[in-house]
Amino acid sequence: MKAAVIESVGRAVVTEVPDPTPGPREVVVEVAACGLCGTDLHILQGEFAPKLPIVPGHEFAGEVVGVGAQVTEVSVGDQVAVDPSLYCYECRYCRTGHNNLCERWAAIGVTTAGGAAQYAVAPVANCVKLPEHVRTQDAALIEPLSCAVRGYDVLQSRLGAHVLIYGSGTMGLMMLELAKRTGAASVDMVDLNPARLETARQLGVSASAANPDELDRPQGWDLVIDATGNAAAIQDGLERVSKAGTFLQFGVADYATRVTIDPYRIYNQEITITGSMAVLHSYERAAELFATGVLDPDVFISDRVPLDRYPEALDQFARGVGRKIVVVP
Repeated sequence: MKAAVIESVGRAVVTEVPDPTPGPREVVVEVAACGLCGTDLHILQGEFAPKLPIVPGHEFAGEVVGVGAQVTEVSVGDQVAVDPSLYCYECRYCRTGHNNLCERWAAIGVTTAGGAAQYAVAPVANCVKLPEHVRTQDAALIEPLSCAVRGYDVLQSRLGAHVLIYGSGTMGLMMLELAKRTGAASVDMVDLNPARLETARQLGVSASAANPDELDRPQGWDLVIDATGNAAAIQDGLERVSKAGTFLQFGVADYATRVTIDPYRIYNQEITITGSMAVLHSYERAAELFATGVLDPDVFISDRVPLDRYPEALDQFARGVGRKIVVVP
């Protein structure tokens, strides 16, 4: 079959690889679409280093075309979205409900072959059947949405909160949609990219700007969310949290990123600084939200690129052009 392969740091190619074979409790999915993510760039750039080569792609959905001998939950022909998370279920973190912090954490498309291919194999437990009205080629959005749902679980946001989001890419826009639906009094957004801010305005952001100083909230925001991973944005965001407010590190920064905090202010103003890592008990809920229309795929997916052009799609993503880019085998 044809697949994208990150062969080494800085090099991605499209080539032929062996067809996957399901184990007893696995299924083979014919991929309808696979989304690109910042994690793919981190792998390509060597900032996150699984064993290479690897077939990337942890955001995907498709049709079941093969099942293992012990699979009864899905059948050939079912349309499914795939949770990429792979846990050991044995370590301290798994046993205390923090599976996303598993000591042996792994993921389809990160540590094992993923969905940037014609076919992918996945445990049946990771497959969520899609309702008939959901277009499978749009359902690659469910995995990033599940990360956003996890972020809101961490925030434990209250009704009437004023929210500031840094970054109006796919993840920032998803956080915007969830903030609107969790009773935020206002949701403001900051981005240096005018085209992306225009999409935020299309989706109903309360206010938007290239700099928070342009927004009218001198007392700060109850919830500040970084969806960029950029050091300058994170540093600025930490200063914008109101008293008794919360800062969520949601964007993926590289290992070398450093910012400065003010311990006295954190103590004196009871500011919470927290993070949200990937998916935790949120994939099925994201699939249900997606089925209700919480996201408009035609707004979120800006480009559908043939698998043959995977390296070009990665380059476009790295340049920040467009919103969600999906590859289509």
